[in-house]
Amino acid sequence: MTIRYNADYTAVDVRDPWDTTKLLQRYLLVERAKPLPDGMPKGTVIRVPVRKIVVYTSVHAAILEQLGEVGSIVGVCEPRYMESPVIQTALKAGHIADLGEATAPNVERMLEVGAEAIIASPFQNSSFGPVEKLGIPIVQGADYMESLPLGRTEWVKFYGLLFGKKAMADSVFHSAEQAYLNLKALTATVQVRPTVLPEKKYGSSWYMPGGNSYMAHLFEDAGAHYLFRDIPGEASQPLSFETVFEKAIHADYWLVKYNQETDMTYRELRQEYAPYANFDAYQNKKVYGCNTGRVPFYEEFPLRPDYLLKDLVWIFHPELLPGYTPRYYHPLED
Repeated sequence: MTIRYNADYTAVDVRDPWDTTKLLQRYLLVERAKPLPDGMPKGTVIRVPVRKIVVYTSVHAAILEQLGEVGSIVGVCEPRYMESPVIQTALKAGHIADLGEATAPNVERMLEVGAEAIIASPFQNSSFGPVEKLGIPIVQGADYMESLPLGRTEWVKFYGLLFGKKAMADSVFHSAEQAYLNLKALTATVQVRPTVLPEKKYGSSWYMPGGNSYMAHLFEDAGAHYLFRDIPGEASQPLSFETVFEKAIHADYWLVKYNQETDMTYRELRQEYAPYANFDAYQNKKVYGCNTGRVPFYEEFPLRPDYLLKDLVWIFHPELLPGYTPRYYHPLED
């Protein structure tokens, strides 16, 4: 994603994350009070600041909340995933419309609420269906495909421009960037990098992040050795339990995410799948869990990767952050 400022408009180029030699979309942001300038390149014109916007994902809704623009959201998809109390209150009051599933949103309702723009996450070889025929600009939020943590955060600059909040968005980015780089500097000279195993089995497969993935970079920056960094690319790959166990049985730390009413215990983890108890990290009480049902993990980390990095540094090198209270990950109880 690159931003170019011109006298009469701002151009934002979004590269195709599946083929970076191509352009996914070019957006031309023009102040709503001004006429369209002559000589603009081809692209999707968006009048700014946007006053009424539809958001497909909880992550993008959270970013708009950070920018103080919940009042501009007129519709969301899949509101059951929206953890924000502010957004839930607006939904109940009827200020934000429930547009149904992101795969098949209610296009009639979208027109009724007067949407001027839509933020949606693109997927490879797929379209947005009937929504594309409405004539409403679709901002393809490909930020989730960024492999570098700060690369994903930088998208806030684009989203800020949509609402005339360049200075605020720049400030949010620079604050996160500085905090992240300061934490990364703490681990630059660590002598021992403990090994780490992420996630747990889902169904018959264990989806392991690629060696160039977002999480792989975070583990590296936190001073750990990611055991599966030899997996090529950025995407997660499904592995069998046996493959994971053979390589990670002696991992120093194991990080799991889950969603339930109470925090997970070692007993519950073993009940979920008995062979988990054979990992060294389980037996040595080095399993850390993030209960995404109780903390705003998915809503926060895209914009503030430093929050997540700080937890990881504390786990792997607690001596570097004495007295720190973790935000997301906590040791499992017996």
